[in-house]
Amino acid sequence: MARVSQAHLDARRRQILDAASLCFARNGFHATSMQDVLKEADLSAGAVYRYFSGKEELIAAIVTETMAEVREAFQEATRQTPTQLPDTLVTSVLGRTLASRGGVLPDGSSAFPRLVLQVWSEIPRNPELADLLRENYDGVRRAWSDVVRLYQASGTMRADAEPDHVARTMIAAVLGFILQQALFGPTDIEVLRDGLRALMSVTDTDTEADAGAGADAD
Repeated sequence: MARVSQAHLDARRRQILDAASLCFARNGFHATSMQDVLKEADLSAGAVYRYFSGKEELIAAIVTETMAEVREAFQEATRQTPTQLPDTLVTSVLGRTLASRGGVLPDGSSAFPRLVLQVWSEIPRNPELADLLRENYDGVRRAWSDVVRLYQASGTMRADAEPDHVARTMIAAVLGFILQQALFGPTDIEVLRDGLRALMSVTDTDTEADAGAGADAD
């Protein structure tokens, strides 16, 4: 019997995960059966159960892969010079994630936002998934904090900013944008980029006025 290559095994696993992501995004986690996943993947039960024992393992794998991809993207940013500014970096990472994860719904939109919403709704009743998500969230938070420290080292960001606070805020902006897409429909990623860019341009006029007054007094 010919030996199955690792590339073939990886492709089959990806096929199953993509099918499960679409099913979960369309119908929700609890309304999706393993039979639905088999049909979407166009595979036999034996082929699917070789990789995953059930829906819980499928959703855990989806969460782990997605968060690992996001974490790696921010870690990669720390190896680039100069480091992309937040508006560009966030939208670049999120844009890739929207394009590559979850598949495409019948209306042509990314299934990823609705998939994220389904994962969130499952957390209160699934402690194992909650722990997994927290672990991966902490990894992304640390990666973002490293990016913030690079901004500070280069003088791009105030040195007194707390990296973890900035990391949490940027993650909140991304999650909020994803939630808007899940609830209200697709929105161009440029909307998030432009909004972040505008917020980054805000200056403290009171501080500038005080500085100017001090200079005049001298």
